[in-house]
Amino acid sequence: MSSQPLLEFQALTFERDDWPLFSDLSGAIKAGEILQITGPNGCGKSTLLHILATIEPLNIGTLRWLGEDIAKCRQQYLADVAFIGHQAGLKSALSPRENLQWLSKLHPLSRCTSAAALARIGLAGFEDVPCYTLSAGQLRRAALATLCMTQARLWLLDEPLTALDVQGIADLEALLLAHVENGGAVVLSSHQPLANPAVRTLALDAMAEAAL
Repeated sequence: MSSQPLLEFQALTFERDDWPLFSDLSGAIKAGEILQITGPNGCGKSTLLHILATIEPLNIGTLRWLGEDIAKCRQQYLADVAFIGHQAGLKSALSPRENLQWLSKLHPLSRCTSAAALARIGLAGFEDVPCYTLSAGQLRRAALATLCMTQARLWLLDEPLTALDVQGIADLEALLLAHVENGGAVVLSSHQPLANPAVRTLALDAMAEAAL
């Protein structure tokens, strides 16, 4: 795999109400890597992921995609990013299959069929029931099924293990491993350690303490 980072972030600083969540934060992620953001609640894990996804504007710092400032290649970058936040982002009146079909009109989700994606993430037999009837763990699986279909190289995942049972976590870890083995990269937040040799950690609590 290329030694050039896919994504670089340099000197990121973010303050909310004059309080620094993190300061002078720099790092990079290459193809084949998983970067796990750790730290206590309120330390800025979600905010950092929102910044990387360009949902939250930068206060200070630079983001680069394949060496180019994201401000100059934002459309190209976003076409290569899959983001899943705290909320499942699904329409409750639609079934998991219908949600994936709806999302495929907004993003290039064509790597496999919706049925195959839902089966891989453990929702076989629940493809056509309304999402409002699913448990929290099943809703999380339905949201994560988009990862089976997306062609994006970079996955940004905010607490993807939330509400998953042991088998759900194992299914997700297998999905992450397959993605990075195929040249992708993942940045995720989680309080739970992942059993994967490709994982590096970035502890935001240490960054926040250094900023004080």
